Amino acid sequence: MKAGSPRLTVTAGGAIAAATSAVYLNSFTVPFLFDDPSSIADNPTIRHLWRFSRVLAPPHGGLTVSGRPVLNLSLAINYAVSGTNVWSYHALNLAIHLCAGLVLFGIVRRTLERMWSRDENGHRATFAALAVALWWSLHPLQTESVTYVVQRAESLMGLFYLLTLYGFIRYVEAGRRSWAAVCFLSCMLGMASKEVMVSAPAIVFLYDRTFVSETFAAAWRRHRGLHVALAATWILLACLVFGTGNRGGTSGFDVGVGWTQYLATQFPALIGYLRLAVWPYPLVFDHGTEWVEHAAIVIPGALIVMALAAGTVWALRRRPALGFCGIFFFAILAPTSLVPGMRQTMAEHRMYLALAPVLAVAVMSIYARVGKRSVILFLALATGGGWLTVQRNQDYRTAFTLWSDTVEKRPENAWAQNELGSELLLMGRQGEGAVHLQEALRLAPGLAIANNNYANLLVQEGRPAEAVAYYERTLRITPDYADAHYNLAKVDLQLNRLPEAVGHFAAVVRLKPDSAEAQDNLANALAQSGRLEEAIPHYEEALRLNPNLAEAQNNWGNVLLQEGRPHEAIGHYEEALRLKPDYADARYNLELAREQASQKN
Repeated sequence: MKAGSPRLTVTAGGAIAAATSAVYLNSFTVPFLFDDPSSIADNPTIRHLWRFSRVLAPPHGGLTVSGRPVLNLSLAINYAVSGTNVWSYHALNLAIHLCAGLVLFGIVRRTLERMWSRDENGHRATFAALAVALWWSLHPLQTESVTYVVQRAESLMGLFYLLTLYGFIRYVEAGRRSWAAVCFLSCMLGMASKEVMVSAPAIVFLYDRTFVSETFAAAWRRHRGLHVALAATWILLACLVFGTGNRGGTSGFDVGVGWTQYLATQFPALIGYLRLAVWPYPLVFDHGTEWVEHAAIVIPGALIVMALAAGTVWALRRRPALGFCGIFFFAILAPTSLVPGMRQTMAEHRMYLALAPVLAVAVMSIYARVGKRSVILFLALATGGGWLTVQRNQDYRTAFTLWSDTVEKRPENAWAQNELGSELLLMGRQGEGAVHLQEALRLAPGLAIANNNYANLLVQEGRPAEAVAYYERTLRITPDYADAHYNLAKVDLQLNRLPEAVGHFAAVVRLKPDSAEAQDNLANALAQSGRLEEAIPHYEEALRLNPNLAEAQNNWGNVLLQEGRPHEAIGHYEEALRLKPDYADARYNLELAREQASQKN
């Protein structure tokens, strides 16, 4: 095989694809975790793929899909293929990551060919690009963005970011408008996938200056139209961001977290990211909120970060390629490092794309000193990274193993303690679950979800009256917490507090207007309160939303029977049995209705 030939390029791409597929094959049975259910199983907008007006309008409320219509569309495609069966979601996550690795390979190879004069075989750029892309694709730091389904928000944005840059490179090489269209369309799609895409137009402009036109003035003069078009995609991003209201109040400058307070956490976070790029241990699924209490903790990290930033500015003039990598790294992390958030002050998926320039600098530095012999080292690093990725995927095999691993590494994380406690409750291990839920409440008394889950534990233990206080505290903390309203309504029914139950079920309907079950529950509570006529419209709405809800047909029949309308009730009971032939309550009620109807005749 002739080095530098198209066959060598295809072989390198095949190696990336084969190796990436191999290390992620054991992720295909990983269940939905953490934020997955709210964005997938409980997301009504992804259930009908061809209703684009709904699919491209994901629900608000700080969900992972909020304000990210392309992400929501990708999940709708999966739902159309496999419903809530996880295999297709993981297959698409892998495909996105694999494509991103191949595009990164193309970017690095073509950039190095511009920088280096070809040697007699022209193979250096291909081998160096293979080292970067293979190491990046197999690095265990990427597992959170690939194995955790909804974090495809990061990998999908990363793919479009890289495609934007690749499209520009091909455009300036070939001068074809089709590549300019690829560049622009990829930028648009990235903006609608995740907000971190914001820096893409600026990075393309910097790439133009660094590797193509040599000066900003020349870059503007030669490719002004495309740069203006890319900048125009910021309009779409602004509309999506403002439309979500600071992502449901979870991030932004008015979410109750001071900018300096948050910024102080980002210096150690940035150092942590770089450390994990070099030594990916320990990997933690949820780092939680790690607020800085003493300035001494911030100073060392701040000095290192400022030195790196100063070095990047210096390199932009003296070593432009190195400076470009530095700016790329900081630009990817800037949105999550500068905009305050309430949940995680550090998250490993944020390094998905930022890892590329770090590894590129490492590869180029080693290659410059060691030469061709470095290929063996890079293969060893990629192989080691792939093995660690396979092992890391094992931690994701169940929610219990993932949260156990997280609590072991971050016992001070109240969210992790809460999630592990909840999983133990589902497993029937109430005693162990109670310990972790109590620890979560000790660490964060104002954590709404922990209060809700502890109340659930009290209900399971037959102490509903005590649970009321925790549910009410949950709703004082988060008034629009639909699950807490639902849980408290159920307890209200147990305690014969019918007016309160109706109020909380009504709140669930307000918060989840597309939920047939919520409409059915409200109708049932109204019926139990003697408000039969008010119940019927909610049964109608429940069946409009889900015509196959046999329980709503049965319950509606019960209301009609109570109103002395057995003939009408019979039709609903028969429909309930058609939908669910083994529905014993509906069969009993049908016989009762027929008996009453015969007496009326």
